[in-house]
Amino acid sequence: MITWIKRILLLLFLLILVVFGVCAYRMHAAAGTVPVLNYHQINDRDENSLTVHTDEFDQQMKYLVDNGYHTITPEEMMDAFENGTPLPSKPVILTFDDGYVDNYKNAYPILEKYGLKGTIFLISDFIGTYPNYMTWAQVDEMQQSGIIDFESHTLSHPELDKLPADQVMHQLADSKKALEWRLNKPINFIAYPCGSYDEGLLRMTKEAGYRAAFTVHYGLASASENPYMLDRVPIFGCNSHQFRRFQLRLEYAPIFAPLDALSRSLVKNGHTILAKFVPAP
Repeated sequence: MITWIKRILLLLFLLILVVFGVCAYRMHAAAGTVPVLNYHQINDRDENSLTVHTDEFDQQMKYLVDNGYHTITPEEMMDAFENGTPLPSKPVILTFDDGYVDNYKNAYPILEKYGLKGTIFLISDFIGTYPNYMTWAQVDEMQQSGIIDFESHTLSHPELDKLPADQVMHQLADSKKALEWRLNKPINFIAYPCGSYDEGLLRMTKEAGYRAAFTVHYGLASASENPYMLDRVPIFGCNSHQFRRFQLRLEYAPIFAPLDALSRSLVKNGHTILAKFVPAP
């Protein structure tokens, strides 16, 4: 009996060593990658999966500053990936999809408060059109501050991989042209609406003149990735324990990203009970 107990304990010890070894390897292999945090709404009104409360967002930004993170732009990241341009220690990109007015009212002052930069992907036809989205005057003010960079999130936010090719190119190219005309700056980056993409879309995005594109797939952006399917770290998607979840998803993305992918795969294939046992914050 004692012999069997010793064997079981030995196996458990070896299993723990293997797990720690794999985790250490994945963390080490992530050197040179960049976390691109993905937000949508920042307010205290909407209790939905796209929203982070204002005080939570403030706490998260303070955490970045207190822990030595430095915000960069997508342009700076791609210059480093493609040309070897040096980046600051612990670089991070803050991205916001859609162009909600609360990005101006709530997120922008907090970024100013902590001296952080952000990138907002605009649905160009929605700006100045719908009350829940920013006005062009607000966009201009944010751009002139030097804190916020604006890029494309298409004209009207359709899932691009579900459209005919001519409509896809219309959404890609014409949003780029409209924003370049309105903002008087190059638009080199796009975030795919809903994160949806396929091989045809990657090719057309490049043809439309974008330098790179972002998905909502959980992971770290790296030079080894296809630049037209760059990973991000979604911070939305949970209404509870947001700060702790933020810490785990940011600091341990190399470990939790594949677990998150496994959990989503299990749910997609109908194995929801098994998915609950996967430790993916």
